[in-house]
Amino acid sequence: MLEGKALVDDSDMPLKMQIEAMSFASQALDLYDVFDCISIAGYIKKEFDSKYGNGWQCVVGSNFGSFFTHSKGTFIYFTLERLKFLIFKGASSSTSP
Repeated sequence: MLEGKALVDDSDMPLKMQIEAMSFASQALDLYDVFDCISIAGYIKKEFDSKYGNGWQCVVGSNFGSFFTHSKGTFIYFTLERLKFLIFKGASSSTSP
């Protein structure tokens, strides 16, 4: 169970989707070594793509920076065990040529 283990740092996802994100992360940690962040992120991305359509991005690690644009209602950043998880669905931003 995730109770007491996951800590949401920031999110604009609906609560149900947040719970699924943490559940997918927990499943990935059961399947892969905690140091295999690429496989963990790939597992979560594939689960989100399958359930909510393509375009999801996932970053997993203990020390990273990020700067991105996301679709409204698709962002979560949380900690589970010793790893940070950043999940979002990309959005296009308008730029001037």
